[in-house]
Amino acid sequence: MKRRLRLWQPRPARPGRLRLPRTRRGQRLIAQAVMLGSVVALAPMTWMHTTADSRIRTAAEVPAQDVAVVFGAGLRQGRPTAYLAHRLNAAAELYRAGKVKVVLVTGDNSRAEYDEPDAMRTYLTERGVPDGRIVSDYAGFDTWDSCVRAKKIFGVDRAVLVTQGFHIRRALALCDAAGVESYGVGVEEPHNATWYYGGAREMVAAGKAALDAVFKPDPTFLGEREKGVQEALASAGR
Repeated sequence: MKRRLRLWQPRPARPGRLRLPRTRRGQRLIAQAVMLGSVVALAPMTWMHTTADSRIRTAAEVPAQDVAVVFGAGLRQGRPTAYLAHRLNAAAELYRAGKVKVVLVTGDNSRAEYDEPDAMRTYLTERGVPDGRIVSDYAGFDTWDSCVRAKKIFGVDRAVLVTQGFHIRRALALCDAAGVESYGVGVEEPHNATWYYGGAREMVAAGKAALDAVFKPDPTFLGEREKGVQEALASAGR
């Protein structure tokens, strides 16, 4: 008996090809999973907006506080980058307007050749802020570290936070979680490639910020309590 030639052969599955469910129940489960993932992804941003939006002010409108906190934003050839310079300009404006008495500059000095706080101090003194009214935090390695150290190391309970508009909500939310009551001045910038990069980076950083706010880890470096802010306020006649 002759073997019948089999004309049809089952098509082998393509490796790595995603097969979507064909049943309505399966499709509904996929849609629900996508919606849940979107909610989870957006939750940190929603938390930041809810926590911070009501406390963002312009430099002219922000309530007076004893201390302004300026977050580092990088150096170029030992001088503040444009974004950091704009933050420092806003802090100098707050000082000249009598809105703050002391400026706490917080940044990265993890290696000898890179010293954000000293560069920030020099920039401020060149713009009329007295050296004795500037306090340096050399271990502000990220926003959470800066907020925790402002509270635990420098004894700051209330402050005006100064940073770019795309970062101000995260700064306010994290300082609130660290126990610092604050208002924020969001420095405006042209919507160029750097601005869009900063905004996109905030979407990613929001997740870490939410975890920091929940678990409250110790900063990279804590150290002993410092009296710099209290001494600067005393010299300001507080």
